[in-house]
Amino acid sequence: MHHHDLQPWRHGHDFREDRSRAERNTRIVMLLTAVTMVAEIVAGSVYGSMALLADGWHMATHVAAFGITIVAYRYERRHAADPRFSFGTGKVGVLGGYTSAVALGVVAALMALESLERFVLPQAIQFDEAIAVAAIGLLVNVISALLLRDHHHNHHAHAHGTGHTHTPSHAHHHQQDQNLRAAYVHVLADALTSVLAIVALTAGKVLGWTWLDALMGLVGAAVIAKWAWGLLRDTGVILLDGSVSGSIRRAIAEALETDRDTRISDLHVWHITPSRLAAAIAVVTHEPQEPAHYKGLLQGIPSLVHVTVEVNPCRGEACLGAAARPRARATSRSGLA
Repeated sequence: MHHHDLQPWRHGHDFREDRSRAERNTRIVMLLTAVTMVAEIVAGSVYGSMALLADGWHMATHVAAFGITIVAYRYERRHAADPRFSFGTGKVGVLGGYTSAVALGVVAALMALESLERFVLPQAIQFDEAIAVAAIGLLVNVISALLLRDHHHNHHAHAHGTGHTHTPSHAHHHQQDQNLRAAYVHVLADALTSVLAIVALTAGKVLGWTWLDALMGLVGAAVIAKWAWGLLRDTGVILLDGSVSGSIRRAIAEALETDRDTRISDLHVWHITPSRLAAAIAVVTHEPQEPAHYKGLLQGIPSLVHVTVEVNPCRGEACLGAAARPRARATSRSGLA
């Protein structure tokens, strides 16, 4: 039985970045949007303005999206040390971004349906009130966008001992908060809607082009749908542990396969947060070293913070034949070329 203390080989799995500023600003934006929403719904009911009512309920969908963002931040923070999460809660924010992207797609679909309906059944427009509402909404969106603008900070990852350890990352790297990105896209979507509405309503009032209001609604729906799809694609790949870019895989291969006769037989690299990576690597070599040796070779790769290395001594006729093959061919066989 092993009686030694294993603590030096153990480590935590909290790889989260500090998102306190983003969470605080999202709360402010949600409050601003909620106050504007209530004011528009009350004013629309009192003055009988459908434009006010419609914009108020439209803003309600964004309030719900900001709520998703805040809940994700809180859950990620409170459950960071929960052992049920193998690599921490760094993907909770990504899940929040994915959910918000789905909501954004629903908003785009509803906008498109309403715009098509207005082509078929035109409605009387109160231009002055509608322009005022759109201008107020645009002002709120500009303030919100400034608050939610994602300021990227550079951080260093830290080593946590040897054995099954973290790999220090000495290069600076950018952190992209997919949760905050989703909230920001909601603000941009609302701002775009307001700008297109102002253009269409002004043209309708001055030139009588009432059809332009519905057309701008379709244009806005198409742009928002494109943003939603981009966010769904980026977050979906991370949630499904999609493979990282080829440049990272090539950098790992170059770092390891230039060491003696080391060859990579199996390589898996995936996101554990939007900006930090884990890797499980199997190497084959005639001169096996301790796992810490191979992890040390990867210290210069940005964002790689958790590495597991399996070292396989190469023996027998198969290995003798493999050793005679050109290095470039061996790299290609590992799927990294």
